Amino acid sequence: MTEPTLTPDVVVIGGGPGGYVASIRAAQLGLSTVCVEFDKTLGGTCVNVGCIPSKALLGSSEHYEFALKHAQEHGIRLSGVTLDLAQMMKRKDDVVAQNTKGVEFLFKKNKVTWAKGVGTLKAGNVVEVRAMDGSLTTYRPKHVILATGSVPMTLPFLPFDEERILSNVGALRIPEVPKHLIVIGGGVIGLELGSVWRRLGAMVTVIEYAPTILPGMDADVVKEATKIFTKQGLEIHTGTQVTGGHREGQRIVITTGTNGSARTFGADYVLVSIGRRPALTGVDAEALGLALGQRGEILVDAQMRTNLPNGFAIGDAVGGKLLAHKAEEEGVIAAEVIAGKQAKMHYHNMPGVVYTWPEIATAGLTEAEARASGRAIKVGKFPFSANGRARTMASTEGFVKFVTDAATDEILGCHMIGPNVSDLLSEIVLAMEYRGTADDVGETVHSHPTLSETVKEAALAALGRAVHI
Repeated sequence: MTEPTLTPDVVVIGGGPGGYVASIRAAQLGLSTVCVEFDKTLGGTCVNVGCIPSKALLGSSEHYEFALKHAQEHGIRLSGVTLDLAQMMKRKDDVVAQNTKGVEFLFKKNKVTWAKGVGTLKAGNVVEVRAMDGSLTTYRPKHVILATGSVPMTLPFLPFDEERILSNVGALRIPEVPKHLIVIGGGVIGLELGSVWRRLGAMVTVIEYAPTILPGMDADVVKEATKIFTKQGLEIHTGTQVTGGHREGQRIVITTGTNGSARTFGADYVLVSIGRRPALTGVDAEALGLALGQRGEILVDAQMRTNLPNGFAIGDAVGGKLLAHKAEEEGVIAAEVIAGKQAKMHYHNMPGVVYTWPEIATAGLTEAEARASGRAIKVGKFPFSANGRARTMASTEGFVKFVTDAATDEILGCHMIGPNVSDLLSEIVLAMEYRGTADDVGETVHSHPTLSETVKEAALAALGRAVHI
């Protein structure tokens, strides 16, 4: 059955964080908006099998580890602490459901139409949506926003079965605590999910091809993180290439080769977390003449325009840092440009967070990047071990680090590893948006006792006048 062609102002293909935010913002601006999503729920990878469920498990596993190892330090004596993994997974699923229902509510509130089905982009910005019952709806919008997201990259010799060879999706649904979990890839996802299962009792081995975990992050942060994670019990092998692997019943065998030497690892589960690639579901780029980059990403300008007339793209599909908040902002930019506003996207202050414990948060240039730019710089660091609030929390590992321009004092970058630093970073991103200086932050009064005082002191350290160290 085919319905008549519909003509909304905007059709967004994809209901992830970029797509649903673009849809809501377009509707707020008075544009009739349709969002196409084939999943049973809105929210995309982030809400369903990424950011939200992983943070739920990270939080729950932190509570479990506290009860087992740290409660007694606070005068709390517990006995008979046991893990109810099924309940932990149920809570995770409940949190996901709350978020997906929340997005659906926002669609109804803002009068965004959810077209449930698989969307296909045709020439001339025609979008066909095939529903689960086989019915076809055709849209001919004035503008199209592609928000088709990304999918995990695979190793040819270790295809995902989501039973023993896992992507991030399967790693969120393991029905038992692994005896030994191998994580291939020492990036954000691998370290976060590896931390979850380590806390719950698994032996976790992280294998990273690059010389360090967290490639691209500030060297001081990486050094501190490696020390802390190793102390926590993660077995980390860097500069190590995985050369083969296969499943033998309920066991996975991994082989590596480094500088001519080979080694074999065995485990009951393996998480392959080597990156993600753009997913262009329903988009035949070659047939449409859609310009792509070397990694298969959709090429866009600063207003998120593609080379197709009235065509826009956002989120993981356009590459760059694959972050939900990046996708959201790109969605806002695309919607506002469509509505006639002079909006542009920029990325130089884009924050990034790793939700291990301690957390890692970063924005702007690393120290190495700043030095490579040829300018003179200053660096200021302040440790959480010298912060009163961190001591009360018994969480004193890590530091805050500023990188500033030696001539102008402008903040070029800020890098943190420590308790709750994901919440401390926004202050710095705001300062950087206004080209603020270390002096601006250092002279701002911060409440006492708070973790945020480490930010003030690190800024003062860049000026050579930290007080509490």
